[in-house]
Amino acid sequence: MEKPQKSEEEQQPSSQTAAPDGGWGWVVVGALFVISALVFGLIRSLGVFFVEFVQYFDESAQAVSWITSIGLAMQQLMSPIGAAASNVYGTRPVVMMGGFLSGLGFILASQATSLLHLYLTMGLISGLGWALVFTPTMASVMQYFTKRRSLAMGLGFTGVGLASFAFSPLFQYLVEAYAWRGALLILGGLSFNMVACGALIRPLGTPKVAVKTENSTKLNKCSFLLSRIYECFELSLLTHRGFVTYAVAITFFNAGYFIPYVHLVAHSRHIGFTEYQAAFVISITGVADIVGRVASGWASDLGKIRLLHMLVVWTGLLGLSLMLIPVAVVYAGLLLVSIVYGFCAGAMAPLAFAVVPEIVGIERVLGALGLLQLIESAGGLLGAPLSGWLKDYTGTYTVSFIAAGSFLIIGMLIAMTLPYFWSCTAPPSPSPSKTKSQEGSAEDGLLKESTSSNAVTEKLCSVDHIPYSDEEVKVCLSNDATHSVQEREEIPQEMMHHSNLAEIL
Repeated sequence: MEKPQKSEEEQQPSSQTAAPDGGWGWVVVGALFVISALVFGLIRSLGVFFVEFVQYFDESAQAVSWITSIGLAMQQLMSPIGAAASNVYGTRPVVMMGGFLSGLGFILASQATSLLHLYLTMGLISGLGWALVFTPTMASVMQYFTKRRSLAMGLGFTGVGLASFAFSPLFQYLVEAYAWRGALLILGGLSFNMVACGALIRPLGTPKVAVKTENSTKLNKCSFLLSRIYECFELSLLTHRGFVTYAVAITFFNAGYFIPYVHLVAHSRHIGFTEYQAAFVISITGVADIVGRVASGWASDLGKIRLLHMLVVWTGLLGLSLMLIPVAVVYAGLLLVSIVYGFCAGAMAPLAFAVVPEIVGIERVLGALGLLQLIESAGGLLGAPLSGWLKDYTGTYTVSFIAAGSFLIIGMLIAMTLPYFWSCTAPPSPSPSKTKSQEGSAEDGLLKESTSSNAVTEKLCSVDHIPYSDEEVKVCLSNDATHSVQEREEIPQEMMHHSNLAEIL
């Protein structure tokens, strides 16, 4: 029987190289450090502009809250586009384009004359740039590390905490020195540094692209296009119970996680503290965030406690600390609660992404991260405006922070329903879903496993002499002069006694 023609993807070595757990991976971690600072560190510090926009445009807190919410939602909503583009074109050009769009959005926002202009620039354009930057860079770090993945993620995300510490007083100074328009122009220049970070990324292997085989030429173009989209976006994960459950939990996390960074400065000024005192609250939160991320990554890599269990613990503590913010009316008390909040937020953040390979497998992590942020964008889009509406309705931010903490507690309870959650040991390593068009049948896998171990060199009998008994199998194999006695003895028993060997061959 003639050997089927292999596709280009099968003939070439695997497109995914083994994770080196170091080397150039630390440079990629450095790129993630800068990118996380210029994305989420910047988002956290936009609360300084919140007060300025309310006063300048004479709008409600709810209306101004949509600026940050649209940008955050775009970053998450368009993450599948960044993931799919990286699967097709590679990570480096996608990240560089995202860095350019991020800076462009802030530069255009500096010329805004209405909130609508800020929605379109800081929200849509910069948000799209963040989507193209963040997810591919984070997936690259995951692919470079296996044993020290949590530590690498924690170190990469410390940029968020450092930026939170430095950006709030810096932005306050820029607003006073150059007004909010000049400050946004400077932020645009800072964001262009992500273009250089993208140039430093060296993806392991070639992009994951569906390679067209000879059999695919029989399909019409529409079917082939749909199959490409299905593979690049990893849409099969939408039927994965563990992934869907975790995505719902992350959506609730996201609804409450960013509320303090939008309204904590305004809350501090509302209860009577000065501008710089309010900005320092965010700064001290950023310092605690850095410590929390490093400590969480180090503790996770010890392997004593499952990542998912640690994530649930930190999420619960984070929700409780948010509910305590309105109670702290003394400045020292507010700083103490902010430190606890910052540490828990920092400890939780890298685990929220490091858990994903445990749920779906490292092979599908890029597509999973994109879809995950697409789903959780609903929480990011509605969380801050809801908090702003509650403030407008009640006159204080007390109910807003209680609602934020409640979202995190609900997400924690949902995460506790994940498969294998109550097991003390990690579940079996997930494998990508197998389809006949992509990976063949289970019998094909058995044949590949036996041939890859060099137990039997590939030999196909003539179609007219397909063996069905043990004796015929031995006769067929004995005709091959290259087979030694030892090789014949190593033939898997499942193949020797298979009732229909033609299905395997």
